[in-house]
Amino acid sequence: MEYSYPILPDWSTQEIVDVIKFFEGIENAYEKGIKREDMLARYRRFKEIVPSKSEEKTLFREFEEVSGYVSYQVIKKTKELENSQIVQMR
Repeated sequence: MEYSYPILPDWSTQEIVDVIKFFEGIENAYEKGIKREDMLARYRRFKEIVPSKSEEKTLFREFEEVSGYVSYQVIKKTKELENSQIVQMR
């Protein structure tokens, strides 16, 4: 897909890479599935970079507007699943 990921200008290069990996995990959950542990690790790193809930919601909304993927639903489903399962949105 051709769209821009939501990033903030004060992030380091590594933080930008890690946030992009998180949003790629969201894409994978919708397109082919992603291991629960992998998605949780990506989300934990995302939360280290974006600890504010309001900032998280803003970034999720911006990503949904350009991609159509709902990050909140992926995270909710990921937390509900048992260990070793695949997160697959349909």
